[in-house]
Amino acid sequence: MKTSTTLILGAALIALAGCKKNYTGNNTASQIESNAENRADNVTAAANNQAANIMNTAENKADAIKNEGENKAAAIKNAAENKAAAVNNAADNKTSNTSEKKSK
Repeated sequence: MKTSTTLILGAALIALAGCKKNYTGNNTASQIESNAENRADNVTAAANNQAANIMNTAENKADAIKNEGENKAAAIKNAAENKAAAVNNAADNKTSNTSEKKSK
């Protein structure tokens, strides 16, 4: 009986040792998988950040071009208004001068 108990204990120890090796292998595989997932997440985050930066830059450039166009349009409009006012003033002055000469 003592021999069979020793044999059973020995077999149990061998089985436990085998489980430990298997556990270590599983743990290593889990670590490899976890590291790969983390790297993939980092690559995805970096790509998303880069895409956001590109979009922001494009939006900023578009806004700058739009503002430049609006400024040029406003300058043209102001110049036209100034020329129209000058023509009106010249016409008013001419009419005024003619009226003054007639009344003298």
